[in-house]
Formats: sequence, structure tokens, C-alpha cells
Amino acid sequence: MILDGVGIGALPDANEYGDVGANTLANTARAVGGLHLPNLGRLGLGNIFPIPGVAPDKGSIGCFGKMAEQSKAKDSTIGHWEIAGVITSKAFPLYPNGFPNDLVDRFCAAAGTGGILGNKPASGTEIIKELGEEHVRTGYPIVYTSGDSVFQIAAHEAVISLTRLYEICKITRERVMVDEHRVGRIIARPFTGTSGNYTRTPNRKDFAVEAPGETMLDVLSKNNVDTISIGKIDDLFSGRGLRQRIHTKSNAEGMKKIVEVGSTMDAGLLMANLVDFDMLYGHRQDPKGFALCLEEFDHKLPEIRQCLGEGDLLMITGDHGNDPTDDSTDHSREYVPILCLARGGKSGVNLGVRSSFADAGKTVADFFHVNNVLEGQSFLSLVN
Repeated sequence: MILDGVGIGALPDANEYGDVGANTLANTARAVGGLHLPNLGRLGLGNIFPIPGVAPDKGSIGCFGKMAEQSKAKDSTIGHWEIAGVITSKAFPLYPNGFPNDLVDRFCAAAGTGGILGNKPASGTEIIKELGEEHVRTGYPIVYTSGDSVFQIAAHEAVISLTRLYEICKITRERVMVDEHRVGRIIARPFTGTSGNYTRTPNRKDFAVEAPGETMLDVLSKNNVDTISIGKIDDLFSGRGLRQRIHTKSNAEGMKKIVEVGSTMDAGLLMANLVDFDMLYGHRQDPKGFALCLEEFDHKLPEIRQCLGEGDLLMITGDHGNDPTDDSTDHSREYVPILCLARGGKSGVNLGVRSSFADAGKTVADFFHVNNVLEGQSFLSLVN
């Protein structure tokens, strides 16, 4: 399970990304006077780094540590790829001043939009507040980016239908943002409402590039291991290596599906992304909302744990940080926690500081006894 945007302290190179002092979990806890996460605490979360409200647990039932990102990025796509065993040496392009005019012209011609609004880095909620009325009047899509490698297209569902918006994104992915402009994701950002009251809908869709190498999902699928995704995993891996895809639109829906599927699976990998931490609270600089979201997940954790049978392994981690207390609405360059619970396995083991997110994917491949050339070092012997 990947808790999107949940980091646990700035990486040594965080200064290169403007993220010195970032610590999503600890800074959120300080901002709200402490977090109440008893179930994550029992797994050893408080043993990794001091988090107000989450005390260290000497009798932890889980194994615990943190992982560093080797890839030169701090976005969801590359973070997930690295978790799945692919380290990316070259970062995706960024557009801190908006997209070049010739690229915008190419987009308008290929997608047939007639024009665009925006073309700048922005918060998704703020830009529809700023340009939503003009979009409804002109019919032009709102194009914007962020500190991540993304080309985001916002449109009112009554002005540009979902089908048409997804088509525009697909055209942009295949014909516009290519070669040196090959961004990590094209993101459809639909919204509804009326002037002064525009609201993004849960019909977001990500059009990611394909991973440049064989991932954990590819390896398992090739070896006839069932692979099931929940959340936006299918988008981030372009559906590759997945036997079944369950696309959810909120943490609540995602956690419900984790329990439903996990309770009936006999064998295989269930890989889930819970996006609300990042999408609803990290990007919106809302530590109170972030804290509540963490506590809601923690409350659900015992039910998720009940899905585990003898010999099963639960892994909880993140894909990057998104500190809601810093000066930026963008992701933050951080370590991510790694918590493991092996039913019938070991407990209380400190996994230390893993040198790459890829250690998680390597461990999963090791767990299923499949040959692979994934990056990373397995820590299965420490937990199983």
C-alpha cells in the first residue's frame, strides 16, 4: 500500500529541490499538536523518526525503516517506478515558467481547441477559481503545470465532456508532449459548478509514460502471479503487468476495495495507491486535513490487517513527500517510511535506511520466488 505524498524527512539532496527541512509526517504532527496513529505506531512508525503523538514502540509488531529515492525526481510516476524496481537517472522536464509558445501552438493544432487559458504553474483549485468563468465563456481548456513534470488540462464537464477531455489528453500524450517535452504525466482535471463555486470532480485521469524497464509488475505477471491494482496504479504503470485493475477515486473507496479484494485473494500481489493525502491536503497546504486523513487510514488499518493469512506480507510506504506546512504546494524530496507486517514472520526489526525505494520491489519479487533483474536489495530475510 502506497500512501501518496507521505514522507518522513528531507533527503540529503533536498536543497537541490527547494525542500530543506521538509518532513511531511513530523511537520504535520507539529502543526496540529500531535497525531493519533496507534495502529501505525504498533507497526513501528514512531521508531523511524520522532513524530509528535506517535511514541516509539519497543514491542513493535511490525518491521520498520525508511527508504531513500535514487531517481532524480519527486513525483508519483518515478516514485512508483522506483518502488517497482526501476531507477530513473534522467528527470522528466519541468516548466516553472509555463510551456513554450510553440508547444502551446502544437497542442492547440493537434487537439483542435482553438486556444487555451492559463499556461503557468498553479494550484488546481486556485486556477479553476481564477479562470473557470472565462473557460465556460470561451470553451478553451485551462492548461497548467506545477513543480512536477505534468501537463494538466482542466475543463468543466458541461463545457468539454469527459470523453472529449480524455481524448485531448491522449492526443497530448501521443503527439504533443514527446521527445524533449516528454513529461511524466498528462492529467485530465475535470470540474463542475457555477461561477464562484467551481469544484473538481473525482473523474481525474492520468496519462503516464511507460516505465523504461521491466517492473516488479511485469516480472510477476510474466511468472503467472496474479497482480491486482487499486487506485491510480494502473495509470502510473500504463496498465502494464496488471491482471486486474480497480480504479478508485478516494481513500475511502480504495480502503474498502483493499478489504474486499484482500479478504478473497488466495495468492498474488495487491498493489494500492491511496491518493487523498497528496491530492486533497498536501497540495492544498492543509495540515489539519492531512492529519485527519492519516488518522482515518490508521482507524481502518486493523480491518486491513485482518485480510492477512498465514504467510502473507503487508508493506506500507510512500512515493514522495508533500509537506503541507512548507512554502510550496508541490511535492517534497523526502525519505518515505517502510512498514512491514509478515503474518508468521518477524517483528520489531529495524530495517534501517534503505538506499533505494527499489528495495521494496526487490523484496516483493523475492517473496514470490521469481527470477528478476530489478534494481534494489531485498530485505525479505529481515521480515519473513
